Amino acid sequence: MARKRAAVIGATGIAGQQFLAALADHPLFEVTALAASERSAGKAYRDAITDASGAFRWYCAEPLAPAFAGLMVQDAAKELEPRFAKTTPVISTASAFRYEDDVPVFIPGVNLDHDRLIAGQKRRRGWTGFITPVPNCTTMGLAMTLKPLHDAFGIRQVIMTSLQSVSGAGRSPGVLTLDILDNVVPYIPKEEEKVEAEARKILGVVDGDTVRPAAFRVSATCTRVPVLEGHTETVNVSLERAAAVDDVKRALREHGREFLALGLHSAPSALIDVSEDPFRPQPRLDRDREHGMLTSVGRVRVDPALPNGIKYVLVSHNTKMGAARGALLVAEYLAHRGQI
Repeated sequence: MARKRAAVIGATGIAGQQFLAALADHPLFEVTALAASERSAGKAYRDAITDASGAFRWYCAEPLAPAFAGLMVQDAAKELEPRFAKTTPVISTASAFRYEDDVPVFIPGVNLDHDRLIAGQKRRRGWTGFITPVPNCTTMGLAMTLKPLHDAFGIRQVIMTSLQSVSGAGRSPGVLTLDILDNVVPYIPKEEEKVEAEARKILGVVDGDTVRPAAFRVSATCTRVPVLEGHTETVNVSLERAAAVDDVKRALREHGREFLALGLHSAPSALIDVSEDPFRPQPRLDRDREHGMLTSVGRVRVDPALPNGIKYVLVSHNTKMGAARGALLVAEYLAHRGQI
Protein backbone atom coordinates (compact mmCIF):
# COMPACT_ATOMS: atom_id res chain seq x y z
CA MET A 1 0.00 0.00 0.00
CA ALA A 2 1.34 3.45 -0.91
CA ARG A 3 2.22 5.62 2.06
CA LYS A 4 0.18 8.76 2.74
CA ARG A 5 2.00 12.03 2.03
CA ALA A 6 2.54 14.23 5.09
CA ALA A 7 3.94 17.68 5.87
CA VAL A 8 5.48 18.73 9.18
CA ILE A 9 4.76 22.35 10.12
CA GLY A 10 7.09 23.96 12.67
CA ALA A 11 9.71 21.43 11.69
CA THR A 12 12.74 23.16 13.26
CA GLY A 13 11.36 23.37 16.82
CA ILE A 14 11.56 20.67 19.49
CA ALA A 15 8.11 19.22 18.73
CA GLY A 16 8.78 19.35 14.98
CA GLN A 17 12.07 17.52 15.42
CA GLN A 18 10.32 14.86 17.50
CA PHE A 19 7.82 14.45 14.65
CA LEU A 20 10.66 13.84 12.20
CA ALA A 21 12.32 11.36 14.55
CA ALA A 22 9.04 9.47 14.85
CA LEU A 23 8.26 9.60 11.11
CA ALA A 24 11.60 8.26 9.85
CA ASP A 25 10.78 5.03 7.94
CA HIS A 26 7.16 5.16 9.13
CA PRO A 27 5.09 2.45 7.37
CA LEU A 28 1.97 4.62 6.90
CA PHE A 29 3.17 8.21 6.38
CA GLU A 30 5.84 9.69 4.10
CA VAL A 31 7.13 13.20 4.86
CA THR A 32 7.24 15.16 1.61
CA ALA A 33 7.22 18.76 2.88
CA LEU A 34 8.63 20.74 5.81
CA ALA A 35 7.68 24.24 6.93
CA ALA A 36 8.93 26.61 9.61
CA SER A 37 9.32 30.33 10.29
CA GLU A 38 10.36 32.84 7.66
CA ARG A 39 14.00 32.83 8.85
CA SER A 40 14.27 29.11 7.99
CA ALA A 41 12.31 29.19 4.72
CA GLY A 42 14.25 28.51 1.54
CA LYS A 43 17.00 26.55 3.29
CA ALA A 44 17.70 22.85 3.26
CA TYR A 45 16.55 21.44 6.59
CA ARG A 46 20.09 20.60 7.78
CA ASP A 47 21.07 24.26 7.15
CA ALA A 48 17.94 25.60 8.83
CA ILE A 49 18.92 23.90 12.10
CA THR A 50 22.60 24.89 11.90
CA ASP A 51 23.33 28.25 13.53
CA ALA A 52 25.84 30.92 12.52
CA SER A 53 28.56 29.34 14.65
CA GLY A 54 28.17 26.01 12.84
CA ALA A 55 26.44 24.29 15.78
CA PHE A 56 23.97 21.63 14.63
CA ARG A 57 20.75 22.24 16.60
CA TRP A 58 19.16 18.79 16.36
CA TYR A 59 17.89 17.93 19.85
CA CYS A 60 16.49 14.39 19.52
CA ALA A 61 18.34 11.32 20.75
CA GLU A 62 17.60 9.68 17.39
CA PRO A 63 19.76 10.87 14.46
CA LEU A 64 18.30 13.09 11.75
CA ALA A 65 17.19 10.87 8.89
CA PRO A 66 19.20 11.63 5.71
CA ALA A 67 15.95 11.78 3.72
CA PHE A 68 14.87 14.85 5.71
CA ALA A 69 18.23 16.64 5.84
CA GLY A 70 18.04 17.91 2.26
CA LEU A 71 14.33 18.81 2.14
CA MET A 72 13.74 22.51 1.53
CA VAL A 73 11.92 24.34 4.33
CA GLN A 74 8.84 26.30 3.30
CA ASP A 75 7.41 29.41 4.99
CA ALA A 76 4.78 28.52 7.61
CA ALA A 77 2.39 31.43 7.97
CA LYS A 78 0.25 31.58 11.13
CA GLU A 79 -2.93 30.93 9.16
CA LEU A 80 -1.53 27.72 7.68
CA GLU A 81 -3.61 25.29 9.78
CA PRO A 82 -7.06 26.41 8.58
CA ARG A 83 -5.75 26.87 5.05
CA PHE A 84 -4.64 23.24 4.91
CA ALA A 85 -7.74 21.99 6.75
CA LYS A 86 -9.99 23.15 3.93
CA THR A 87 -8.76 20.15 1.94
CA THR A 88 -6.41 18.11 4.16
CA PRO A 89 -6.48 16.46 7.61
CA VAL A 90 -4.40 18.49 10.09
CA ILE A 91 -3.17 16.80 13.28
CA SER A 92 -1.80 19.61 15.43
CA THR A 93 0.13 20.22 18.64
CA ALA A 94 -0.75 23.93 18.53
CA SER A 95 -3.41 25.47 20.77
CA ALA A 96 -5.21 27.73 18.28
CA PHE A 97 -8.22 25.45 17.66
CA ARG A 98 -8.37 23.42 20.90
CA TYR A 99 -11.23 25.41 22.37
CA GLU A 100 -13.49 25.54 19.31
CA ASP A 101 -16.82 23.75 19.93
CA ASP A 102 -16.57 21.47 16.88
CA VAL A 103 -12.89 20.54 17.29
CA PRO A 104 -11.94 17.35 19.16
CA VAL A 105 -8.85 17.40 21.39
CA PHE A 106 -7.52 13.86 21.16
CA ILE A 107 -5.55 11.67 23.54
CA PRO A 108 -4.66 8.17 22.31
CA GLY A 109 -6.86 5.57 23.96
CA VAL A 110 -8.87 8.13 25.95
CA ASN A 111 -11.48 9.95 23.88
CA LEU A 112 -11.14 8.72 20.31
CA ASP A 113 -14.92 8.43 20.05
CA HIS A 114 -14.77 12.24 19.72
CA ASP A 115 -13.90 11.62 16.07
CA ARG A 116 -17.66 11.89 15.58
CA LEU A 117 -17.15 15.67 15.68
CA ILE A 118 -15.14 15.60 12.46
CA ALA A 119 -18.15 15.20 10.17
CA GLY A 120 -19.90 18.16 11.79
CA GLN A 121 -16.74 20.27 11.63
CA LYS A 122 -16.46 19.63 7.90
CA ARG A 123 -20.12 20.40 7.35
CA ARG A 124 -20.19 23.61 9.40
CA ARG A 125 -16.95 25.00 7.96
CA GLY A 126 -17.37 23.79 4.39
CA TRP A 127 -14.10 21.86 4.55
CA THR A 128 -13.14 18.52 3.05
CA GLY A 129 -10.26 18.29 5.55
CA PHE A 130 -10.32 18.90 9.29
CA ILE A 131 -8.28 19.97 12.35
CA THR A 132 -7.75 17.71 15.36
CA PRO A 133 -5.27 19.00 17.96
CA VAL A 134 -3.74 17.03 20.80
CA PRO A 135 -3.83 18.77 24.19
CA ASN A 136 -1.30 20.79 26.06
CA CYS A 137 1.54 18.46 27.09
CA THR A 138 0.69 18.90 30.79
CA THR A 139 -2.91 17.87 30.20
CA MET A 140 -1.80 14.67 28.43
CA GLY A 141 -0.60 12.71 31.46
CA LEU A 142 -3.33 14.09 33.71
CA ALA A 143 -6.24 13.20 31.41
CA MET A 144 -4.66 9.83 30.54
CA THR A 145 -4.77 8.82 34.21
CA LEU A 146 -8.13 10.42 35.01
CA LYS A 147 -9.95 8.56 32.23
CA PRO A 148 -9.95 5.08 33.88
CA LEU A 149 -10.87 6.61 37.25
CA HIS A 150 -13.70 8.64 35.70
CA ASP A 151 -15.08 5.54 33.95
CA ALA A 152 -14.78 3.19 36.94
CA PHE A 153 -15.62 5.40 39.92
CA GLY A 154 -16.68 8.85 38.73
CA ILE A 155 -14.81 12.05 39.65
CA ARG A 156 -15.96 15.01 41.78
CA GLN A 157 -12.85 17.17 41.70
CA VAL A 158 -9.16 17.13 40.79
CA ILE A 159 -6.26 19.07 42.27
CA MET A 160 -3.03 18.85 40.29
CA THR A 161 0.42 20.38 40.75
CA SER A 162 2.91 20.03 37.89
CA LEU A 163 6.70 20.06 37.95
CA GLN A 164 7.34 20.72 34.28
CA SER A 165 10.58 20.24 32.38
CA VAL A 166 12.33 23.10 30.61
CA SER A 167 11.86 21.52 27.16
CA GLY A 168 8.18 22.43 27.47
CA ALA A 169 9.25 26.03 26.90
CA GLY A 170 11.16 25.17 23.72
CA ARG A 171 14.75 26.09 22.89
CA SER A 172 14.01 29.79 23.12
CA PRO A 173 14.37 32.52 25.76
CA GLY A 174 11.18 31.18 27.38
CA VAL A 175 13.24 29.79 30.29
CA LEU A 176 16.64 31.42 30.70
CA THR A 177 19.38 29.21 32.12
CA LEU A 178 20.07 31.40 35.15
CA ASP A 179 16.34 31.62 35.91
CA ILE A 180 15.81 27.86 36.15
CA LEU A 181 19.15 26.73 37.61
CA ASP A 182 18.85 25.99 41.35
CA ASN A 183 15.27 27.19 41.19
CA VAL A 184 11.57 26.44 40.76
CA VAL A 185 9.54 28.93 38.71
CA PRO A 186 6.00 28.99 40.19
CA TYR A 187 4.12 30.35 37.17
CA ILE A 188 3.78 29.36 33.52
CA PRO A 189 1.57 31.86 31.66
CA LYS A 190 -1.86 30.48 30.61
CA GLU A 191 -0.84 26.90 31.47
CA GLU A 192 -3.23 26.33 34.37
CA GLU A 193 -6.25 27.59 32.43
CA LYS A 194 -5.38 25.27 29.53
CA VAL A 195 -5.12 22.22 31.76
CA GLU A 196 -8.38 22.95 33.57
CA ALA A 197 -10.39 23.52 30.38
CA GLU A 198 -8.82 20.76 28.27
CA ALA A 199 -9.12 17.99 30.87
CA ARG A 200 -12.87 18.58 31.19
CA LYS A 201 -13.33 18.73 27.41
CA ILE A 202 -11.32 15.57 26.77
CA LEU A 203 -13.29 13.60 29.35
CA GLY A 204 -16.60 15.09 28.24
CA VAL A 205 -19.34 13.56 26.12
CA VAL A 206 -20.06 14.26 22.44
CA ASP A 207 -23.44 16.00 22.21
CA GLY A 208 -24.37 16.59 18.57
CA ASP A 209 -21.65 18.68 16.95
CA THR A 210 -19.98 19.71 20.21
CA VAL A 211 -18.60 18.29 23.46
CA ARG A 212 -20.38 18.61 26.80
CA PRO A 213 -17.49 18.99 29.27
CA ALA A 214 -17.16 16.64 32.23
CA ALA A 215 -18.89 18.03 35.32
CA PHE A 216 -16.00 17.63 37.76
CA ARG A 217 -13.85 20.57 38.85
CA VAL A 218 -10.13 20.87 38.13
CA SER A 219 -7.65 23.05 40.03
CA ALA A 220 -4.13 23.19 38.58
CA THR A 221 -0.88 24.76 39.76
CA CYS A 222 1.84 24.60 37.09
CA THR A 223 5.52 25.13 37.83
CA ARG A 224 8.80 24.87 35.91
CA VAL A 225 11.69 22.85 37.37
CA PRO A 226 15.31 22.20 36.25
CA VAL A 227 14.58 18.90 34.46
CA LEU A 228 15.38 18.55 30.76
CA GLU A 229 12.42 16.40 29.63
CA GLY A 230 9.40 14.76 31.22
CA HIS A 231 6.62 16.40 33.23
CA THR A 232 5.97 15.19 36.78
CA GLU A 233 2.52 15.80 38.29
CA THR A 234 1.06 15.21 41.72
CA VAL A 235 -2.66 14.47 41.44
CA ASN A 236 -5.33 14.45 44.16
CA VAL A 237 -8.74 13.12 43.10
CA SER A 238 -12.07 13.08 44.93
CA LEU A 239 -14.04 10.13 43.49
CA GLU A 240 -17.81 9.89 43.23
CA ARG A 241 -17.69 6.38 44.72
CA ALA A 242 -15.24 5.08 47.30
CA ALA A 243 -12.55 2.81 45.87
CA ALA A 244 -9.83 0.70 47.43
CA VAL A 245 -6.26 1.55 46.41
CA ASP A 246 -5.86 -1.86 44.75
CA ASP A 247 -8.99 -1.24 42.64
CA VAL A 248 -7.62 2.14 41.55
CA LYS A 249 -4.30 0.55 40.57
CA ARG A 250 -6.12 -2.16 38.62
CA ALA A 251 -8.20 0.41 36.70
CA LEU A 252 -5.06 2.34 35.78
CA ARG A 253 -3.13 -0.74 34.67
CA GLU A 254 -5.97 -2.12 32.54
CA HIS A 255 -6.73 1.16 30.80
CA GLY A 256 -6.69 1.20 26.99
CA ARG A 257 -6.45 -2.52 26.25
CA GLU A 258 -9.05 -2.37 23.48
CA PHE A 259 -7.22 0.52 21.82
CA LEU A 260 -3.83 -1.20 22.11
CA ALA A 261 -5.25 -4.36 20.54
CA LEU A 262 -5.45 -2.43 17.24
CA GLY A 263 -1.66 -2.83 16.95
CA LEU A 264 -0.99 0.71 15.69
CA HIS A 265 2.62 1.39 14.77
CA SER A 266 3.43 4.02 17.42
CA ALA A 267 1.41 2.49 20.26
CA PRO A 268 3.20 1.34 23.43
CA SER A 269 2.54 -2.07 24.96
CA ALA A 270 0.63 -0.33 27.78
CA LEU A 271 -0.70 3.20 28.21
CA ILE A 272 -0.19 3.38 31.98
CA ASP A 273 2.24 1.55 34.26
CA VAL A 274 1.79 1.58 38.03
CA SER A 275 4.91 1.11 40.14
CA GLU A 276 4.98 -0.31 43.66
CA ASP A 277 8.35 1.36 44.31
CA PRO A 278 7.67 4.40 46.54
CA PHE A 279 10.55 6.28 44.86
CA ARG A 280 9.03 6.02 41.36
CA PRO A 281 8.18 7.47 38.95
CA GLN A 282 11.12 9.77 38.27
CA PRO A 283 11.59 11.66 34.99
CA ARG A 284 15.20 10.51 34.47
CA LEU A 285 14.26 6.86 34.99
CA ASP A 286 10.78 6.70 33.47
CA ARG A 287 10.23 9.35 30.78
CA ASP A 288 11.74 7.30 27.92
CA ARG A 289 10.03 4.00 28.64
CA GLU A 290 8.16 2.63 25.60
CA HIS A 291 9.85 5.32 23.44
CA GLY A 292 8.35 8.04 25.63
CA MET A 293 4.78 6.80 25.08
CA LEU A 294 4.10 5.32 28.54
CA THR A 295 2.54 7.28 31.40
CA SER A 296 4.25 6.11 34.59
CA VAL A 297 2.31 6.29 37.86
CA GLY A 298 3.41 5.66 41.45
CA ARG A 299 2.63 6.39 45.08
CA VAL A 300 -1.07 5.56 44.66
CA ARG A 301 -2.60 6.00 48.09
CA VAL A 302 -5.59 7.29 50.03
CA ASP A 303 -6.00 11.06 50.34
CA PRO A 304 -7.67 11.64 53.74
CA ALA A 305 -8.27 15.34 53.03
CA LEU A 306 -10.79 14.69 50.23
CA PRO A 307 -14.10 12.75 50.15
CA ASN A 308 -13.31 9.33 48.63
CA GLY A 309 -9.83 10.74 48.07
CA ILE A 310 -7.03 9.13 46.08
CA LYS A 311 -3.63 10.66 45.29
CA TYR A 312 -0.72 9.66 43.07
CA VAL A 313 2.32 10.91 41.14
CA LEU A 314 2.77 10.60 37.38
CA VAL A 315 5.52 11.19 34.81
CA SER A 316 4.69 11.80 31.14
CA HIS A 317 7.13 12.63 28.33
CA ASN A 318 6.13 16.12 27.23
CA THR A 319 7.67 16.17 23.73
CA LYS A 320 6.91 12.55 22.80
CA MET A 321 3.53 11.33 24.07
CA GLY A 322 2.73 14.94 25.00
CA ALA A 323 3.41 16.24 21.49
CA ALA A 324 4.86 14.59 18.38
CA ARG A 325 4.52 10.86 18.94
CA GLY A 326 1.14 11.26 20.63
CA ALA A 327 -0.14 13.25 17.65
CA LEU A 328 1.29 10.67 15.26
CA LEU A 329 -0.53 7.90 17.14
CA VAL A 330 -3.77 9.87 16.77
CA ALA A 331 -3.09 10.16 13.03
CA GLU A 332 -2.54 6.40 12.82
CA TYR A 333 -5.86 5.81 14.57
CA LEU A 334 -7.73 8.22 12.29
CA ALA A 335 -6.21 6.47 9.27
CA HIS A 336 -7.39 3.16 10.74
CA ARG A 337 -10.89 4.66 11.03
CA GLY A 338 -10.83 5.86 7.41
CA GLN A 339 -10.76 9.55 8.40
CA ILE A 340 -7.38 10.02 6.67
